[in-house]
Amino acid sequence: MKRIIASAVLASAFVAAPAMADLDLAKKSGCLACHSVDAKVVGPAWKDVAAKVSDRERIINSIKKGGKGKWTEVTGGVPMPPYSPRVSDENIEKLADFILSLK
Repeated sequence: MKRIIASAVLASAFVAAPAMADLDLAKKSGCLACHSVDAKVVGPAWKDVAAKVSDRERIINSIKKGGKGKWTEVTGGVPMPPYSPRVSDENIEKLADFILSLK
């Protein structure tokens, strides 16, 4: 029984590790100034984004180019600033995948 519990704990650590790395990337990229996983800050919670937007390219473009008007009821009209080229395309794709994984 102890081996089963230990295996389950180890397995959950390996599953959580990529998510923690992606959350660290979001912190380093400045995303947490306006977003969080579960709650609205300035921008919408990423779980809400994942529930509303299933198009990966749309999320990538919003992170790269910024935007305004898609979440006005949440943000009060505060625009999403562009994060390209400050954040690499590769990391923007990782952030988009992380957001979509929160469904």
